[in-house]
Amino acid sequence: METRSSVFANPKPCKHLADYKLRHGLSGYKFLQKWLKTFPNGKTSIKMCETKMPRCSFCSGIRQGRLFLCLICSSMSCSDHTLLHSQSENGHDIAVDIERSELYCCSCSDQVYDLDFDKVVVAKNIVDMPSKTRDSVVDDLMRRSSKRRRLNSVVDLDLIRSKFFVWMRGRRAKSCYPLGLRGLNNLGSTCFMNSILQALLHAPPFRNYFLSERHDRETCRKRSSDQSCLACDIGVIFSAVYSGDRTPYSPAQFLYSWWQHSANLASYEQQDAHEFFISVLDAIHEREGKERNPNKDNGDCQCIAHRVFSGMLRSDLTCTTCGFTSTTYDPCVDISLNMDTSSFSSVDVANKSVRPNEDTGRSTLLACLDLFTRPERLGSDQKLYCQNCQEKRDTLKQMSIKRLPLVLSLHIKRFEHSSLRRTSRKIDWHLQFPFSLDMTPYLSPSIVRNRFGNRIFGFESDEADISAEFEIFAVVTHSGMLDSGHYVTYLRLQNQWYKCDDAWITEVDERIVRASQCYMIFYVQRMLYYKANEDLSCAPMPSRRDPFVPIAGCC
Repeated sequence: METRSSVFANPKPCKHLADYKLRHGLSGYKFLQKWLKTFPNGKTSIKMCETKMPRCSFCSGIRQGRLFLCLICSSMSCSDHTLLHSQSENGHDIAVDIERSELYCCSCSDQVYDLDFDKVVVAKNIVDMPSKTRDSVVDDLMRRSSKRRRLNSVVDLDLIRSKFFVWMRGRRAKSCYPLGLRGLNNLGSTCFMNSILQALLHAPPFRNYFLSERHDRETCRKRSSDQSCLACDIGVIFSAVYSGDRTPYSPAQFLYSWWQHSANLASYEQQDAHEFFISVLDAIHEREGKERNPNKDNGDCQCIAHRVFSGMLRSDLTCTTCGFTSTTYDPCVDISLNMDTSSFSSVDVANKSVRPNEDTGRSTLLACLDLFTRPERLGSDQKLYCQNCQEKRDTLKQMSIKRLPLVLSLHIKRFEHSSLRRTSRKIDWHLQFPFSLDMTPYLSPSIVRNRFGNRIFGFESDEADISAEFEIFAVVTHSGMLDSGHYVTYLRLQNQWYKCDDAWITEVDERIVRASQCYMIFYVQRMLYYKANEDLSCAPMPSRRDPFVPIAGCC
């Protein structure tokens, strides 16, 4: 068996957390334990004073968003002032989210994971359990721990948590939530991973493939000597999430496999959710694509990643002198859209968020798609060779969509980098997006007809069997600054919106979703959306031998 590299098995944790534990050990954790309070729904919070409302020591705001308690001086800071606190007080980097009882690094501006802290919280949960339940859980854990020892402490802790909270599952909590709605534990700045996983877990054709076990893990292991397969680990997550268990799940093995595939990103640092999305699909393609069609390019690939997410873009380059047009086609798994920032001031501050006023800080998704398919005159330094003129000429470039995917993923470019001014910024504009989207105006036939004044009535197209009408099912949002922040996913299941904030799942109104700062938007073809809206909470899990029911355009 191949030996796994320790570089991936033990990545460096947050340096600020390591420094804190080196100086103070576990004293801060144990002192905090007496203030932990577990509620009937399983939520653990910090209650230091029943009569006094917690306030931010900087702005004196009462519960203005999330509040964090410094483990060194016990001062309170809101999410806008945690970084200021760590900068003003040397060494005061680690705090605790008082609503969630989760560690937070003020300097990194993100959650951090520590097994020792979780043990303290779990121990408090046991104390707060009813006596009979507590005794039975402790006895069971002691008996099982003497039989076997797990190598992965994070996965082991997740299993222990399931035993601790099994007594709560009969309460309101999430019992009426749709099947498959389950929180994912933050393993240390992994909100970027959790947000994308939630979207993938609820993409209907992608979900159907893995729940019907079309990717056979046993066969996959026999075919390859490589012990790490991202598709196999995704299959494990699907089985766990759709098992009916509502306790938060820790995707530790999946994270390890992704680190092996993306060695340059193997750390506990915050990563870009869009980059992670592309990386995961690429890893699935590498494993499945080689087995299914080793001699075909991505455009005709039959791996599940490309069958679900892959579309085709058309690029037309037109000579402004003679009108000759050169056309190329490129496969894509998502479309990156620019926001119109022409109203911004020329003076930008490096690494700062740009927050325009209400008059100029609004845009729409349809405007972004219009901008994407609008003809663009290339600069004088980008003249291209014209085959008809036999020399370089000024050129017009126009993009359009030749083939739509089953699941349309749209990436909003909120991060801008200027090499000329050596500045970076985040665009905090509010983007209005529809829940129902008709992509017909952006398809190649529509774009070309408009270019020639609707004089072309016949057009070669492979869109006859693929609908251009889509329904939204997931929105990945980013809040915070350019170099730090937090990712959250909103899921639309059975026409109800749910907020997936790492381990926490809550129902939200659609107004909350519309007001969010979207970073990636996922649409699925309308037919598949309504088919997926069937009540899964009462549907039995498919057995291993159940046949996979093909969906038009997918299989």
